[in-house]
Amino acid sequence: MAEQKLKKQDSGIQELREKEKIRWGVLGAGRIAHTFCNDIQHSQFAELSAIASRTLEDAQNFAKIYNVPNALQGYQALYQHSNVDAIYIATPHNFHFEQASAALNAGKHVLCEKPITVTPEQCQQLIDIAQHNDCFLMEGMWSYFLPAIIKAKEWVDMGRIGKIVHIKADFGYPVKYVEGDRMYNPELAGGCLLDMGIYTLAIAQMFTRQPFNRQQSEHSIYSHRRAKTGVEDDLTVVTQYPDVTTTLACSFRARLQNSAHIIGENGYIEIPDFWRADRCSLFQLDEKIDDFHHKRAGFGFEFEIDAASKSILAGEKEAKLMPLSTSLVLQHQMHTILQGIAIR
Repeated sequence: MAEQKLKKQDSGIQELREKEKIRWGVLGAGRIAHTFCNDIQHSQFAELSAIASRTLEDAQNFAKIYNVPNALQGYQALYQHSNVDAIYIATPHNFHFEQASAALNAGKHVLCEKPITVTPEQCQQLIDIAQHNDCFLMEGMWSYFLPAIIKAKEWVDMGRIGKIVHIKADFGYPVKYVEGDRMYNPELAGGCLLDMGIYTLAIAQMFTRQPFNRQQSEHSIYSHRRAKTGVEDDLTVVTQYPDVTTTLACSFRARLQNSAHIIGENGYIEIPDFWRADRCSLFQLDEKIDDFHHKRAGFGFEFEIDAASKSILAGEKEAKLMPLSTSLVLQHQMHTILQGIAIR
């Protein structure tokens, strides 16, 4: 029995490797799904095969815009579709665990919009399900794959700013309070940390590679404000790691600078709009000594789409730049921060 299963898996991997492109199905027809479908046209290793929504009308309207061959009513039809190799989950994050689990259990590879889940326990369960079904799984932290972010990391690895001592990042946009809206609903994992703050945690994690544990949490400085529903709508966290101090902020109240600064002993890197970065600059004291600007064809999702597609074609189960271990670290960080502000 085990031998037959292994042969079937090997056959499936070989079949994928013989393809030139991964056939993607999109689960959900909201705003972020539009970005994915617009940018996939700039991908070398991916193509759209299906779109699924709760209503057939929504799926058909969406399919017309992007020439998607298959418009499906309901998500079960997408899980079972024979012309879909992988599924991009584009729904609100409180649905991610249930939908990603169903897709993986149906044998589909999964790229799930961030945050991949809303608790560390869900994240670990999802990783276990992916492994059990021998499927690829990745959180859609698309910032990690942007050429400008990769260039900034190269500069750091080359030692051009020396040893990192500070990381500062913020991300915020005004989000109008609407009664019952998911963004402010505690029962639907609302609050600015999971929606926007995860970007700041991710950029800090990329450059520090240090976990945020309970000891760091107890010695962190928290400044936060709560909306009337009780969720945080403005949050700043200052954390001291052994060698690096991070200052991270997110907000539903105002547009922040939305920049990241990686500061070393010998210089610093400035990344404007780091979450969607198309440029970065390298400074020594007040002098700019290097600059990188990437003119991309799409909004920026094409890079993570290609990375996920290439990994699947190669038979890999996770992405090198955004491994599942990083997703689990981010989940633990957010959980620890939310616990920290709950008692202060």
